[in-house]
Amino acid sequence: MIMTSPIAHRLAASLPSATVRIADIASALRRNGVKILDFSAGRASEATPQYICDAALDAMQRGDTHQTPARGTPDYLAACAQKLARENNLRVDPDTNIIATMGVKQGLFLGLLAVINPGDEVIVEDPCFVSYQPLIQYVGGVPIAVPLRKEHGYRWRQEDLERAITPKTRGILICNPHNPLGTVMTTHDLQCIANVAMKHHLTVFSDETYERVTWGGRKHLSIAALHGMSERTLTLMTFTKSYAMGGWRTGFARGSERLINAMTIAQQHTLTCASSINQAAAARAITETRPEVRAMWKDWERRCEYAVKEINAIPGLSCDMPEGGFYAWIDIRQREQSSEAFCERLLNDHHIALVPGAAFGPRGEGFVRMTCVKSWDELRAGIALLRAIL
Repeated sequence: MIMTSPIAHRLAASLPSATVRIADIASALRRNGVKILDFSAGRASEATPQYICDAALDAMQRGDTHQTPARGTPDYLAACAQKLARENNLRVDPDTNIIATMGVKQGLFLGLLAVINPGDEVIVEDPCFVSYQPLIQYVGGVPIAVPLRKEHGYRWRQEDLERAITPKTRGILICNPHNPLGTVMTTHDLQCIANVAMKHHLTVFSDETYERVTWGGRKHLSIAALHGMSERTLTLMTFTKSYAMGGWRTGFARGSERLINAMTIAQQHTLTCASSINQAAAARAITETRPEVRAMWKDWERRCEYAVKEINAIPGLSCDMPEGGFYAWIDIRQREQSSEAFCERLLNDHHIALVPGAAFGPRGEGFVRMTCVKSWDELRAGIALLRAIL
């Protein structure tokens, strides 16, 4: 008789990441010779700009191939601090307020580990990014979903948050710009959240992955820059989306000295440090955002506009232009089919990969998410096939 080790409840009850799972299925089909139009994971068609790759090569050639301090290299931390001051109105000490992470998800996990005790509640958006609730549960926390309602512009009102507060509430987790909805929070939106956080002494975990890709002249704002919010906000940033660096898994977290110290201890015992090579590449990326990168962002906006226009011309589908990020949040409710069934049919029968909205929370049902920053050829081919199918 073969004895197997039991799986811990925290993982036995955890579902796979829908975005990663579908992208992995698409990759497997592609390896087997199946032509796939993959609009699932948020992966741009462009390769990482050459000057960023050159920075990584330079680091390797000069021997920067060893582990770094757990919080990151001095050069990288300084570059992050300069970026925060220049672009986010946040002036911080690179020696105490920043830690290098392997992307936002790892930074969020460290932050939750540092703040949340078993049984503590964290308010999240519904719909929200697929990994938020599992990460909260992994540290013993309880996610409390508060709906983002279309009639309110997919934005929380202060009274919505107040109703969700209990004696166990310890944090609020937000995504700005929002994945998957594409909303970009205004000062008023952020102030509503800040008012609740300050009143109830809560930590705000702010995922700002898509901060650089906002459309229609909109400007991203960091909640930590609001009066009274710097010390109670963990700001999470990354390069994976904006600089086409998805495979590099590089980012950073900004917070109070006390919080960053706690996260650093957790980093020492888990990851040790972020990659020395990737930190060098990311430092180059944010120190000099070159014209080719800005041109790429502009073209992404055109692709989003094209996708939204063409999708709205398909009977039974509708979507709004995202304010930020690069996803079309497509309303399929007229199709009278669940989002899971809709996506399975497209993937299995027609080899188009989209993400079912239900994966992002109950209020995501009736929608699917489509990544709009694939190549122009893929985008045109995918939408033409969708039109033919539907």
